[in-house]
Amino acid sequence: MSTDWSEWHDAYARPNAALGNRLAAVRDQIERYMDATTSDPVRVISACAGDGRDLLGVLAGRKDADRVSALLVEYDARLAARAGEAAAALPSAVEVVQADAAHSDIYAHAVPANLVLLCGIFGNISDADVRTTIEAVPELCAPGAEVVWTRHRREPDLTPSIRGWFADSGFEEVAFVAPEDELWSVGVHRLVTTPRPLEFGRHWFTFLR
Repeated sequence: MSTDWSEWHDAYARPNAALGNRLAAVRDQIERYMDATTSDPVRVISACAGDGRDLLGVLAGRKDADRVSALLVEYDARLAARAGEAAAALPSAVEVVQADAAHSDIYAHAVPANLVLLCGIFGNISDADVRTTIEAVPELCAPGAEVVWTRHRREPDLTPSIRGWFADSGFEEVAFVAPEDELWSVGVHRLVTTPRPLEFGRHWFTFLR
């Protein structure tokens, strides 16, 4: 990979940036899930978590953040360090691991999760790896778990296939946010079939940039 992902994340702070709008949409879905689960404990997995500003930003504003335990996996050391600093200020039990989020073994102690975040992944890997990852997601999930994912809609738009692959993998669609004047999208799917045990030794995807 040649992308400086720490520098790339700085774009979130730019006024009226599409990334900032996408972040707000992801946070809205996390907030909705938290509101819907009331006082229940919530286990979260965030793959390729960056500096964790989606989940950690929500938790920082909630009085019930202490019911959340989370595993954030991020390959970039600087982003992982920033996530760790933000997590340390929260009452939630948040573990930040600097590692390749594509390796299934890293999630062994964190499954099954109630909420799985796959944000910033599907636009940076091959179509085949997107499908492989989606097909593996039930291994991360508790019954009824929700998955939040993101993907651009530049041509050729892969989001119709992504939504179909989630359906084929035992999920029902909860939301699909796709503003007409921007190219990002945020999808949410809920597992409606039986979760599968985590298969060790798998490598689901490889970043292309």
